[in-house]
Amino acid sequence: MTAISSTKESLRSDAKDLNLIRLTWPIFLELFLFMLMGSVDTFMLSSVSDNAVSGVGAANQIISIAILVLEVIGHGAAIVVAQYIGSKKLSEAAQVTGNAITLNLIVGIILSGGFLLFGGHLLTLLHIQGEIYDFARSYISIVGGGIFLQALINALAATIRTHGYTKETMYVSVLMNVIHVIGNYALIFGHFGMPKLGVEGAAISTVGSRLICLIIFFWLLYRVMEVRVEFSYYINLSKKFISKILRIGIPSALESVVYQSCQLVFTLYVTYLGAEAMATRQYAGNISSYIYLFSMAIGMGTSIIVGRLVGARRKNDAYKRVFDSVKWALLATVVIDVIIILFRVPLMSVFTDNPEIIKLGAQVILLSLLLETGRTCNIVIIGSLRAAGDAKFPVYMGLISMVCMSLPLGYLLVFKLHLGLAGVWLAIAADEWTRAVIMYFRWKSRAWEKHDLLDQDEEVGAQPVPAV
Repeated sequence: MTAISSTKESLRSDAKDLNLIRLTWPIFLELFLFMLMGSVDTFMLSSVSDNAVSGVGAANQIISIAILVLEVIGHGAAIVVAQYIGSKKLSEAAQVTGNAITLNLIVGIILSGGFLLFGGHLLTLLHIQGEIYDFARSYISIVGGGIFLQALINALAATIRTHGYTKETMYVSVLMNVIHVIGNYALIFGHFGMPKLGVEGAAISTVGSRLICLIIFFWLLYRVMEVRVEFSYYINLSKKFISKILRIGIPSALESVVYQSCQLVFTLYVTYLGAEAMATRQYAGNISSYIYLFSMAIGMGTSIIVGRLVGARRKNDAYKRVFDSVKWALLATVVIDVIIILFRVPLMSVFTDNPEIIKLGAQVILLSLLLETGRTCNIVIIGSLRAAGDAKFPVYMGLISMVCMSLPLGYLLVFKLHLGLAGVWLAIAADEWTRAVIMYFRWKSRAWEKHDLLDQDEEVGAQPVPAV
């Protein structure tokens, strides 16, 4: 309580403290902990079997698409809230938040029902069979059935971060990870008097930690917002606010869904390469996720700042901020990537003792330097384009690059040139760099300046916020 109050006073008295470093380091730790939770699942389940890891990995490929669908509202609302805060319209920001929470709950319940009814059919479409299917089916029923919890978490966490309280969301993530690890230890292996449930235990632990996290986020929301979300904001949905949310949210989520759908197709390619390739992709992908972690944090922090600057009519500052952020993100990516490449064999050995999987994983991790640098540019610039209101352009470019180029290229490399798993990495890298170059010139053209979300009548009388 004291920490939150002091944070609020600090933000009110000196908004200059809301710089990129202050926003980014808690986001980085929060994302790191989120990734760590996935790694803990993978590490603990590897003690069950490689097939268990492959099954959970396949299920999470589908679940991740559902989470991206939920970002239609959560991410869109965060951008709208950021621009309203920039123009000092805090009452409107609170109304957008209430509307977003209700909409995400509705969508989350629909998705939960879909997983319970059709989860098995979705796995069958991915050519998942045998014991891997059994593990995946069990996991997707429990975690997918509780996806509505993640729907609410997305909306709440995005809003709290947008208000500048990235440190508080990090604290909640710490607690959630501690609960998750303890739950995994108890339910996967049968400790503390609990039954030994294996994959089901990991799924139950995931849902339980999310429930506790959700309760804390609701409490936090009413502690950090200067203008509180009234109960009527949850009930009375505004056409104006929903339109603004969806204007950003739908294209943003569609671009992400297209990306994840392509990853699902690549998963389908890998299933034809065998169980060892499936496990390798899961392990190597898990390790590689830490490479672009800092870039994601910089991208999220930059988008918060860009949204506020655009709302405050300070577009020149927003323009310069993005290029500085890209430089820092690329530097961090290269340093982290080189370290992981140097220790790639020991890192793979943490997850499995299968020499073929370790060898194959070490090979594809070498290609991460090519892939992750392109991904870094995309993370920062695409997030900034969305924050400025220019959300449709990345979707159009993504459809061309991902669907029309990356997937056919992957098929050629994997099945015709027989490059195996390396072909998947190269195809994804080609897509990332193609889009990175296009997005760079899009931001440089300043065409995004025409897409801000505030109506002309809302701009009248808006006062600029202090520098961020």
